[in-house]
Order: sequence, then C-alpha cells, then structure tokens
Amino acid sequence: MRFKVMCVVGARPNFMKISPILDAFNEHTADIDVRLLHTGQHYDHAMKTLLFEQLGIPVPDVDLEVSGGTHAQQTAHIMLKFEAELLRYPQDVILVVGDVNSTIACALVAVKMHVPVIHVEAGLRSGDLKMPEEINRLLTDRISQLLFVTERQAIDNLVQEGVDSDCVKFVGNVMIDTLRKYQKMAPSLPESLATYSISNAMQAIEQANNRFFFVTMHRPSNVDSAKTLSSLLGVLAEAAAKIPVIFAVHPRTRTNVKKFQLEHLLASPNLYTTPPVGYLDSITFMSQATAVLTDSGGMQEETTALGVPCITMRENTERWITVTDGTNTIVGQDAVKIRAEIDNVLTGNSKSGRCPQLWDGESAKRIVIEIEQWLKAGQHALK
Repeated sequence: MRFKVMCVVGARPNFMKISPILDAFNEHTADIDVRLLHTGQHYDHAMKTLLFEQLGIPVPDVDLEVSGGTHAQQTAHIMLKFEAELLRYPQDVILVVGDVNSTIACALVAVKMHVPVIHVEAGLRSGDLKMPEEINRLLTDRISQLLFVTERQAIDNLVQEGVDSDCVKFVGNVMIDTLRKYQKMAPSLPESLATYSISNAMQAIEQANNRFFFVTMHRPSNVDSAKTLSSLLGVLAEAAAKIPVIFAVHPRTRTNVKKFQLEHLLASPNLYTTPPVGYLDSITFMSQATAVLTDSGGMQEETTALGVPCITMRENTERWITVTDGTNTIVGQDAVKIRAEIDNVLTGNSKSGRCPQLWDGESAKRIVIEIEQWLKAGQHALK
C-alpha cells in the first residue's frame, strides 16, 4: 500500500527543517508519495527563492502565494487556500514543521478534514502567551497525532499537557541536520562579505584580530517600538566601537528604522549592514563570528551546535536546552545586560556549552523511519 504525505513549509526556518526530511523520504522509503506545499508566507527573495536554491529543495508542487497581512489575515488566507488544495489532492497525512502561522493554519484545516497531522519540532515552550509562536505551538501540538521532539524536556511538556507519550518521539533536531550538511559548502568570509558589497569589513575584522559580531533582529517586540529599537541599535553602535558588527537587517526592521528616523544609528562606524543573507552565508557569518546577537529561535540552536556564543535579545526562549546545555545567554531588551554579555565575550568569559543529545545530523532519517512504521501499522487513523 502506498501512502500520500503532504509536507508544508511557509517561512525561512521551515525551509531548513524540511530539506533533510525530503532527502530522507527520497532515500529511505519507496512506499510514500511526498507532496511539497509552500504557503508563500515568506515572500522576500532571500527568504524564499534563494533558500530553495541553496538547500536543493525541489520546486514545490503548489505555492499558495499567501504573503503579508496581520496574523489573522495571513492565517485565514492560508486556511482558505489550503482547504481547497486538500479537497483537490486528498492526503493520508500532512506534516508541518515549527511554529509559524502556516504551521497552525494547515494543521487546523487538516484535522477538521479528518486528515492526521505530524508535527516536527513539537513540545517547545517559552511560557509566554504574548508570543504568537507560542500559541501556534500549543495548538498544533494539541491536534497532532504524531509529535517529533528535539529535546527530552519537550516530552515532559507534552505529557504534562495531556499528550499520549506513545505519540511522542525523541529524534533530535532536523535544523542541525541541515547545518551539518551545508557547513562544508559555506563560502569563505571574504566571499560572503563581497556578496553583500561590504568587502571593506574584512580589513576592519583583521585589524580586530579576526573578531566580529553577527546580528539579526526582527521580532515585533524589538523593532516595532521606537524607544526599544533605538536602544538596541544604540548598543550595537557601541559594540561596533569595540569590534566590527555585521547586521543582516530584516525588511521589518529596515522599515521601522526609516519610520522612526534612526538611520543615523545604522551609519555608525564599523557597523556594516546587509539585507537578509542567504543560508550558506549565514553559516559563514555565524560560524566565524566572535558571538551572535539575535532574537531568532533557530539561530540559538545553530550557534549551540557550532559552539559560538549567542546573546539572545528576548525575555525568554522556547529552546531552553541552548541555555542549559549550549552557548546561549538570554539578555532581553536590557541594554545593561547586553553590554555586560558583550564584555564577557570580548574578555573570554562567555559560555562554551556542548552539543545536545541526538543533534548529530541523523534526525530526519529517524523521523522518516518512524513515519513509515506508523503508517504501515495503521496508527495514523484518527480516533
């Protein structure tokens, strides 16, 4: 018997997670027909087309072409279009990854149409219900029938919420599968700098004993307030006075810098800005940075796997293993804490950490084996 599985992606982190899963489906099973659907949630070239090209992800079987809008608008548009797609091409199960709007939108449509849901990267919790991603995580896990987790704490989270432990599988982190595969393909630092027309940063980096900070920042809590954004950019300008800073500026951040008239802070000496960088270049910048400053979830995991200090500009994290076991330090929006951690990095007093269990580059293979066994045993049928 052949089974039909639809894999859903929508935003940049999803692309890195789905790539090894698609590879594993192709390599390890002949009994599953996989269909790839892209909701279109991320529509910037560097976040969509370039990532598909770099990660070797096949052209999606369907692109719903849903882009901007509020959370409600985006989720509703995805649901309407995804329902039509499932009616047109019925599936045995759908597989969703992560915690973006595409994840909950497609999972909700599927379960209402009596199509079982598989959730990759289940069970992560920040405890912060103000975060849209936390709502997406909670709801997706509640309606999923097979849940794959990246760390053991996630199992406890799910069981405490009433999820049957038999439905939960500890497989490791597919994001790290992708990192391990493509790390050796990443360009040199001068090549990456040249790609974004900041080759002059190389001389400054060499003068700083080959040290620099790599920065990303996009969350509404950090960039939608003039006061908060001004404070954070001010700290980056101060950091750039010590060693060079490479700042990959998200479109949302760029828009608000202009809106709040903060362009002068981005023009600080030794602060080099780029648009969102491609995945391979992000590996280069992360792996060679003295430290990474970010509010990204995935980069907390990638820096832990790379052994690079990570300064996370959020009040909490859903990826606690990067704090307890890894290289991650949570500093929030507190400029004093950020400065202190920057000084720790520069004086050699930052975290060293270790790579968590099963973050070994083999997670996708474990996932596909579990899915195949689950389907063949008939365990996917909704009760």
